[in-house]
Amino acid sequence: MMKNNNKICVGRRKSSVARVTITKGKGNVIINSRQPLEYFKRESLVMMLNQPFTLVDFDNKYDFNINVFGGGLCGQAGAARLGI
Repeated sequence: MMKNNNKICVGRRKSSVARVTITKGKGNVIINSRQPLEYFKRESLVMMLNQPFTLVDFDNKYDFNINVFGGGLCGQAGAARLGI
């Protein structure tokens, strides 16, 4: 879905839902208005979130604003990864 040159994608895992908004930027990833490690509190979940970026050699031209809700932190990280 396109809205004002922003891409909006949805990822779901277990009972967690992540809404990912992609805009042109500098490669920032924000989850519920926080940095990934601040939100997930575990390196393993941040690594799970970053897997799509390493897979496609992400070049830091886009910002990702992610809203997640429902389920636990592991399900939320998986939903965010699927949304990306």
